[in-house]
Amino acid sequence: MPKSLAALLALVVVLTVLFGLRALPDRAAGSPGGANAGLENALASLLRDKPQIVFDALRAAETRERTEAEQRARAAVAANLEAIRGADSPVLGNPNGNVTIVEYFDYQCPYCRRATPGLLDTVAADGQVRLIMKEWPILGPDSVYAARAALAAHKQGKYAEIHHAMMSAQGRLNEQAILSIAAKLGINIAQLMRDMASPGIDRELQNNHETARTLGLEGTPAFIVGKELVPGAASSETLRALIARARQG
Repeated sequence: MPKSLAALLALVVVLTVLFGLRALPDRAAGSPGGANAGLENALASLLRDKPQIVFDALRAAETRERTEAEQRARAAVAANLEAIRGADSPVLGNPNGNVTIVEYFDYQCPYCRRATPGLLDTVAADGQVRLIMKEWPILGPDSVYAARAALAAHKQGKYAEIHHAMMSAQGRLNEQAILSIAAKLGINIAQLMRDMASPGIDRELQNNHETARTLGLEGTPAFIVGKELVPGAASSETLRALIARARQG
């Protein structure tokens, strides 16, 4: 559950309890809990008469929380930049580009699929972006199979082709669909199957998973543009702005 939603639900609970207490008969001032009753009444009155104070405080807390989260993300990216840009990960775009984008994704993720055309068009139009692909299969066994197939195809120089094909495929990818795509691309299936089980691919997937968790990623897609972490899908306009900001340092 997003923290902002949790905070809002907590506020609703507090309001419900306090207004419920406000509706109860007042306790005697000298009885046990009388001071608490006075506090409850004061809080209930505040919430009733000046609710904007509460909502302003909630917005300020959310802003503070977001700022702190962004600071933690920047620190995590800076501390793990070498692992994030690991040499074993496939690279699209310009390998010598002056800005690096890293994408953590899953082939079964609908948001990743929707974001892919805009991402690739932005990278191609810019011409100076290195795009590092981080296979992070978190949506089940078919996701793992797809990631392994893509990394194995990379060994045959076919990563870009299979990546594009699987991201644009209709419906859910399963073993049969993935192997059919690979065969249509002229990939050697026997070699692909052998490479899918290689220790190198095991290490790549494990490293990607560990780094994603270190960064605090909760789902796919997620992008790192320069040194800025962007969880969730990013539009072409957002990506262009982030690329420009990364170039400015």
